[in-house]
Amino acid sequence: MFPLVFEINTRVWLQNLSRKHNKTITLSSIPDEEFLFFSECGFDFIWLMGVWVPSKYSRAIATGHPGLRTTFLQHLGSVDPDDIASSPYSIPSYTVNPALGGETELQAFRQRLKLNGIRLMLDFVPNHLALDNEWLPDHPEYFIPVSCDEQCHDPESCFEYAEGKYLAYGKDPYFPPWTDTLQLNYANPETHGMMTDNLLKISRQCDAVRCDVAMLVLKNIFNTTWSNLSGPMTEEFWSKAIRSVKEIYPDFLFLAESYWNKEWDLQQLGFDYTYDKPFYDYITHVPANIEKLMGHMQAQWQYQKHLCRFLENHDEPRAAAKMGLNNHAAALVMLTSPGMHLVHQDQMEGYKKKIPVQLIRQAAEKENHELASLYRKLFALQKLAVFQEGHIEWLHLNASSFSHCFGYHRFTENEHAIVIANFSVTGIDIAFSHPILLNLGYDDICLLSTIDGDKKTDTHLAADTMHILLAPHEGVVITCRKHDIVNPMHADR
Repeated sequence: MFPLVFEINTRVWLQNLSRKHNKTITLSSIPDEEFLFFSECGFDFIWLMGVWVPSKYSRAIATGHPGLRTTFLQHLGSVDPDDIASSPYSIPSYTVNPALGGETELQAFRQRLKLNGIRLMLDFVPNHLALDNEWLPDHPEYFIPVSCDEQCHDPESCFEYAEGKYLAYGKDPYFPPWTDTLQLNYANPETHGMMTDNLLKISRQCDAVRCDVAMLVLKNIFNTTWSNLSGPMTEEFWSKAIRSVKEIYPDFLFLAESYWNKEWDLQQLGFDYTYDKPFYDYITHVPANIEKLMGHMQAQWQYQKHLCRFLENHDEPRAAAKMGLNNHAAALVMLTSPGMHLVHQDQMEGYKKKIPVQLIRQAAEKENHELASLYRKLFALQKLAVFQEGHIEWLHLNASSFSHCFGYHRFTENEHAIVIANFSVTGIDIAFSHPILLNLGYDDICLLSTIDGDKKTDTHLAADTMHILLAPHEGVVITCRKHDIVNPMHADR
């Protein structure tokens, strides 16, 4: 029910594999060991980020952009021109990059995933296209026009595509424009048709799409931002576009990158899953915002089960750097929460350097083998029915949210799991009561802790109450059945 998604920066990944094997690796020549890794981890989807043909304008802008240059140097120390590529979100055409192997090799990669029971996810960017996109020469009406008068007031907001003619750059209204893109005009019904055609083209090549900044093309947001330049958008894009794809591919999956609490709106328009940015913000806050996290995770089940939980992705800082000592416990909470779970390339290994999306060379980092081992155990745990199907209720602990401790109960008719986490710098003796603990003995429960050791020595059961000693920054999962033991991850017994 709740898929496990692994995001890969495709260009960086293939570069790393090519250096490792001392030969050019493209999508059809990925070593078998990579597919074995995917299978052993239990990934349901591989999201190949950045497979579309690159934009020449975008690469030129990235090469000369002083702000981006600083981020490149922060990551690599020294940068060669060949290290820089276009933004994968400045797309001139939904055509697979020939340097990666083209469409034929992408389909070969997809087939190998399918043989391992894994599905392929690709990117769709609804809000904008690259400056050198294939539609602009014949159809400038697909984009937002900017008058000369407007251009004089805000010359950095638009692109002179022909002498004296301007089109708006792609934009999130709360940030500077993306100057390697053009904003699509959803006030024009023909733009809806063109982008739906692109979605249909993509859907023939994969099993799911991650839709970039999906909320920006909601009718109310588009009209607030652009209607003074474009006229009003009169019809929602997503409902018809998603329906067009699902009529042909009923099992096709849509994931929305969503902010500003627009998750529910996008779910109602047909998205299977939406980013859960509130969860990310609350759990990565320093200190963790336990009170808001508790409230958020007690939201309506119909909403929660369509959320995508994550601790990092290509847009966010590395979890190991941002979360610090709480990173292990946060991983446990994320992977035992309901919803889709998204794991980013090298997150398991505890990498700390965020890669700018315009870089195709990655700095070397030391791997955290302990964290990688924990993730493997959590992936196995995530496949249990209690975490795939179980509902959630918050536990009443003998500690307030100010202690930075919290716990919840996941449950089906026959399986139960209790998750307790301590995001504090101090240890604590946590106690809680629940009817499922009645008549349970130590042999009836399995424990997985983010800290090695025999956790049962720190646990005391009495009637319907459990006491458990938690170390600083520790998370624990306790699983049990009514008359059976659930232990797929070989946790401490």
